Amino acid sequence: MDPDMTDAYRTAPHPVGPDTDAVPAGLATEDVLARTASELVAGFSTGELSPVAVTTATLRRIDKRDGELNAYCLLDRAGALEQAEQSEQRWAQGNPIGLLDGVPVAVKDLLLLAGAPTRRGSRTIEAAGPWSDDSPATARLREHGAVLVGKTTTPEFGWKAVTDSPLTGLTRNPWAPDRTPGGSSGGSAAAVAAGLSTLAIGTDGGGSIRIPAAFCGIVGFKPTYGRVPAWPPSPFGLLSHVGPMARSVDDVALALDVLSLRDPRDPAALAPPVGSYREAVRRPVRGLVAAYSATLGHAEVDAEVAELVDEAVNALSVEVGLRVELADPEFADPLDTFETLWSAGASHAVAAVPPDRREQLDPGLRRLAEAGDRLTLADYQAALDARTGVGVALGEFHERYDVLLTPTVPIPAFAAGHDVPPGTEWTRWPQWTPFSYPFNLTGQPAATVPVGQTADGRPVGLQVVGPRHSDDLVLAVCRALEAVRPWPLTAPDAG
Repeated sequence: MDPDMTDAYRTAPHPVGPDTDAVPAGLATEDVLARTASELVAGFSTGELSPVAVTTATLRRIDKRDGELNAYCLLDRAGALEQAEQSEQRWAQGNPIGLLDGVPVAVKDLLLLAGAPTRRGSRTIEAAGPWSDDSPATARLREHGAVLVGKTTTPEFGWKAVTDSPLTGLTRNPWAPDRTPGGSSGGSAAAVAAGLSTLAIGTDGGGSIRIPAAFCGIVGFKPTYGRVPAWPPSPFGLLSHVGPMARSVDDVALALDVLSLRDPRDPAALAPPVGSYREAVRRPVRGLVAAYSATLGHAEVDAEVAELVDEAVNALSVEVGLRVELADPEFADPLDTFETLWSAGASHAVAAVPPDRREQLDPGLRRLAEAGDRLTLADYQAALDARTGVGVALGEFHERYDVLLTPTVPIPAFAAGHDVPPGTEWTRWPQWTPFSYPFNLTGQPAATVPVGQTADGRPVGLQVVGPRHSDDLVLAVCRALEAVRPWPLTAPDAG
């Protein structure tokens, strides 16, 4: 890691070479950076592409776009180029070390990255080290040769579904910079959507991968709880998942093949998968029975979002061959249950912050933590019991339906700088995310795939949810939809 990383959280751009050095002759930078991870690896294997050239082009794109977007809170230019050079040597020798050798990857700043500070969007965490550990996700990426470009922005401790923090400021949506990218993995989503990274890793405690992926027009996947090992444990406990974000379903599956490998530090981690997700996503899905719930029985959905999701569901029925039935899962909105557990997690997240530094916290996080402080053990146990009830209801629901289809978010991206859409009666972020947090309570796999954009150009996502341990099935349905409803790989004006 560049030695100045411990002294400054964000670093000033510095030249990485002229445009002519960025990509091989005959290829435009935008063509290279729009390629998927699978395409990059194929290009590295034939010598058509160079890890150094791709990393250089990525850094140049960051210089061009990230001043506006603020997707990265930390860049490791020297380290990324060194990793790329090592990858290039391995490819030249015919000896790549893994599935992502040479592919640029960004990591959300809630996950440890050895040699770099993990400040979690908080002014209460100092940059000074030592920062000697990788999280399981970053350890697996490193073992598979990924080029770890830097760390992406998050709201403080990942507490809300938009991305701004007292430490790193406001992150913006590449499709409409006056709009939020969502959160809390908003920096990761913006980086992938704008071509500032090929892949990114996020966390999802109440929709934090799926919400920004939908707002930014990319694929985001929350795996079954425990599918991707995590350490240290999230303060939000069983709600929090780690997962990949990419511009294609194949890339999400490729990343999951790496991220789901064993790590002994997570006692809740599942056994590594027997097969490959890259192959499993190609499984046929024709004839599967899908429930389509446009509202989960209680949500209000924007008219344009509803129309685009309806069209996508119709495509899954007519063009893909799913047997789609209209059906709502039989459970009441578990908002109160989620907010009880979420506030308890917020209280735990800031427990180590000294009282004289509490004023440095995001005011919304401070209020949420104070609500968690007031909970009793009986309150928390009641929420756990209610969580179990939601899990039982959805388990029974999936005895009848292979997958559940819903909108990912009921609204398109709204103005940046607000926790809730301006002009609405909502006062708390979970109120506008009714399709995501139920599946954090149950630990089910859930993915979002882009299905179109509103009249003013804001992306819209469809959510696919499956029973626990059906990660391959969820991604296979997403891939089938992607095949009949292709989507631009990068946001406009990202080249």
